[in-house]
Amino acid sequence: MTNAKHNRRNVGAVRTRVPDLHMRIRELADRVRRQGGDRIAGWAPVIERQSFRPAAENLACYLALRSEDLSELQLDLSEAGLSSLGRCEANVLGNLDAVAAVLARIEGKEPDRLPPAGWKRARDVPLQEQVEAIFGRDPSGPRSRIMVTLGTSAAHDRSLVEGLIAAGADCVRINCAHDGPEIWEAMIRVTRQAAAKLERDCRVLMDIAGPKVRIASVEGADGKRVHLGDTFSLVALSGRADDDRGLVAVCSEAVPLELLQKGHKVLIDDGKVVCVVAEKNNERVRLTVEAVRPKGVKLRPGKGLNFPDLDLAIPPLTAKDLVDLDFIAAHADIVGFSFVQRATDVQLLQMELAKRLGERLLPPLVLKVETRLGVANLPDLIVAAAGRQPTAVMIARGDLAVELGLQHMSEVQEQMLWLCEAAHVPVVWATQVLDNLLKTGIPSRAEATDAAMAQRAECVMLNKGEHAVETVRFLDNILHRMDRHVAKKSALLGPLSQWATTDHRGRSGKPPKRSRKPSPGAAGAGSG
Repeated sequence: MTNAKHNRRNVGAVRTRVPDLHMRIRELADRVRRQGGDRIAGWAPVIERQSFRPAAENLACYLALRSEDLSELQLDLSEAGLSSLGRCEANVLGNLDAVAAVLARIEGKEPDRLPPAGWKRARDVPLQEQVEAIFGRDPSGPRSRIMVTLGTSAAHDRSLVEGLIAAGADCVRINCAHDGPEIWEAMIRVTRQAAAKLERDCRVLMDIAGPKVRIASVEGADGKRVHLGDTFSLVALSGRADDDRGLVAVCSEAVPLELLQKGHKVLIDDGKVVCVVAEKNNERVRLTVEAVRPKGVKLRPGKGLNFPDLDLAIPPLTAKDLVDLDFIAAHADIVGFSFVQRATDVQLLQMELAKRLGERLLPPLVLKVETRLGVANLPDLIVAAAGRQPTAVMIARGDLAVELGLQHMSEVQEQMLWLCEAAHVPVVWATQVLDNLLKTGIPSRAEATDAAMAQRAECVMLNKGEHAVETVRFLDNILHRMDRHVAKKSALLGPLSQWATTDHRGRSGKPPKRSRKPSPGAAGAGSG
């Protein structure tokens, strides 16, 4: 068979499938519109910011679209040389209508709906507007902003903070679980002075400590170190009965102990110790160590406790948080909400902030998703928050990995990225980014790759460390480089300069130097 005949046969085969594909796409679009409309009707009462309404509608449509298995349809569309809908997050109906319009024209029909000209380029504008509303503008920086956690020493070390901002930091994070108002005020003053000197915008995020369950104290056996197969007791903070079997860890909250049942998991210190409930009575829970490093781990006060089998109904704001909010409302550019799990948690925080702000607008909010329940409720969390204030979502990979299990973490991380893109909500990629470089000055191969993957998020968070300035510089360089190749899920097909026959200067060289001049409109966060 000649090539011409082969091609005609292929074109004919595609044409015979077009009516079926067109019908399937139109029916899918109708279902998405109908189901999305039902969901948005339920969300409508909490959406006060009308600028967020299109994003909420797109999120509702995305959830409707992803409630179906589209894998077979995607293959059929790809074989016909059409979009497989694999990058439709930012504008669901626009993608469906565009594919339907092409199919209609192949059939020789007029399309029912046509997306407006330039819709594909315009789809990323709402997300970028939210990035700038929350984290400010940085025209010379990479697309992803860089957030750095400040340690106590930053309160009195202006050269350190200047170094961080000069290296590329767009935002500093103050963890309210540590230090207090005097130190926080000094950190903010040093940050503002350093940013003004460098003529750069640098936002201040204050992270509410939240109700993290921890070991309050450890009593009993000498050494307090646990090994594989050891058993020990977990009791409530309110007191314990005498334990003649050795080690006792006192829990900072009574609620988890009331809910635990035999066979449930309890993880200590970000999963360094994995235990299972062996028995339970009214006074204590008896735990058996199922996994721990060979030399064992010493139980210490302050170490976190995770209960992956429980949905904890612990109040989202502690007494300390309510006191801290007085300072946060007066000083922070952005509020970080730890361990948020329900839409009512968001509404409570908004109410408490409104009390303290008077006529001022609610500041941007970063929802730190750290629990299984927080992941399950993510769409409602986003709508409750973004319906009233600019909102970002932090993928708190440390606690999530403990809660979900490492084998599920990567999958859930991807799904959260897609969901937030559909909601036009920025994502903060957090936990152990370039951790080895921060602590030792030497990056590992794995964490360099992780930092490159982080470019798909709108902000990357670094923890504190002795080598923070060089880590920010290293991350800034990686993000610049990845910006040439990837935008969210899309590969950017610029020239592969490593193997080009000509010298593509400006594409394969060093990233551009960062501007020291402030960007227009960088002073205020606004309401987005």
